[in-house]
Amino acid sequence: MSIPGFESCDVRDFDIDGIHINARVGRNDEAPPLLLLHGFPQSHVIWHKLVPRLSTRYRVVCPDLRGYGDSSKPPGAPDHANYAKRVMAADLIGVMRALGYARFPVVGHDRGGRVAHRLAVDHPDAVDRLCVIDIAPTLTMYERTDFAFAQAYWHWFFLTQPAPLPETMLASDTPRLLRTFLGGWGGAGLSAFIPETLAEYERTWATPEGLHASCEDYRASAGIDLAHDRASDAGGERVRCPTLALWGERGVVARLFDPIADWQAKCDASVTGKALAAGHFIPEEVPDAVLAELEPFLAA
Repeated sequence: MSIPGFESCDVRDFDIDGIHINARVGRNDEAPPLLLLHGFPQSHVIWHKLVPRLSTRYRVVCPDLRGYGDSSKPPGAPDHANYAKRVMAADLIGVMRALGYARFPVVGHDRGGRVAHRLAVDHPDAVDRLCVIDIAPTLTMYERTDFAFAQAYWHWFFLTQPAPLPETMLASDTPRLLRTFLGGWGGAGLSAFIPETLAEYERTWATPEGLHASCEDYRASAGIDLAHDRASDAGGERVRCPTLALWGERGVVARLFDPIADWQAKCDASVTGKALAAGHFIPEEVPDAVLAELEPFLAA
């Protein structure tokens, strides 16, 4: 399907150690790179409103994360290690190296922000700037879980249940659940989403492989990712590059966390940022507001 906003990009396929990563890559190969990472339950097309302007200054690289979009969706390992954010980050190092880039800025929304965080920690020489959108650090969010958070982010605990229970329940009415996710979390319903992107999210997520893969992503975050995060904290492995945190003022992160302080606790360099007049799906809800913060941060 043709998605408005990606006219300056080509669809590219990357084989990273046997995992197929689908991506849209800008044609402007003389420009510096910019890696954009989507979240749940979406794909790279979340960036369609930002890409036209960003493409004038950067060679945008918009992959589908492992388990999402048109990228590989392998069955989960017993310990869910093949959906660890460390492994997903390594996929993207492979993509960027295949394009010839050793160092680049990363912007991640939702699950993509968690992959971006691990990318910056595990590969500090590769990431020169980090932007995380509408998340606090994974370990911080789990350690502060209370009734309010569990009720608001119930899917964190539902999707981690052993297979095939959540997969079976999701499959019972996937279109309705997809719209429930996209229309909730502080947003203004589905008004931010164009028909083409809604159809694309449904096409790529509403399959047995897509549902299983997204559950595996969350199972990894509730297990092996926490082990990796605790080991990084204990070993003093922190984000070294400047970091920008953006979050929706109507969302759960704004209500229950302190994004600047929470990210500064994980970073050696400065953390800046602000709340935007949005819910959770910020790149599609308020793209101009994102660009107003992101462009000067990237250019600094």
